[in-house]
Amino acid sequence: MQKMVEVVIDSVRVSLTNQQRIVVLREVNTERYLPIWIGPYEAESITIALQEIEVARPQTHDLLKNVLTTLGARLVRIEVISLKDEVFFGNLVVEAEGRTFNIDSRPSDALALAVRSHVPVLVSREVLDSAGVMPEDDARSQKPVPPPAQESKAVEPEAEGGEERLSVFEDFLQNLDLDNLDTPSEDEDEDKKPKK
Repeated sequence: MQKMVEVVIDSVRVSLTNQQRIVVLREVNTERYLPIWIGPYEAESITIALQEIEVARPQTHDLLKNVLTTLGARLVRIEVISLKDEVFFGNLVVEAEGRTFNIDSRPSDALALAVRSHVPVLVSREVLDSAGVMPEDDARSQKPVPPPAQESKAVEPEAEGGEERLSVFEDFLQNLDLDNLDTPSEDEDEDKKPKK
């Protein structure tokens, strides 16, 4: 059985260079972070749940939570279990009728559901060791992979494509202040100001 580590959602970020979304997970009781590229809809869904924004009608992740509850099932936890070919794989651990089910999931969908259900988020130690980032690490040494057409790609140091593919993201990672992720950036403050 894999060794799992508890993490929390530290923030959801938007790259200013290409508008790609990244969810940043932080290992509990340490300063190690796991950035995962996600799609805009999943980022919005996670953010709405984190900020406890009321929506008029259930979104997809609300619907899934309601279906589980109605069927007498309970989401126990979500897991990020592996990283293969630059893609993260997630898992929903659900209990129903005295049985435990492991349901394959994209990490972004699993995270959106976990926030709504207030359940633990676990990441395999192997994934954290291969894709985790420490704040004192030089951002240039991380060499992230550009986000794919499909979401949930990793920030992966051994990516092919060299410096040309990475130059777009170098600026973003250099400006990612992991020590102040809870503090809104000026751009986020601008989004909250009323439009004239």
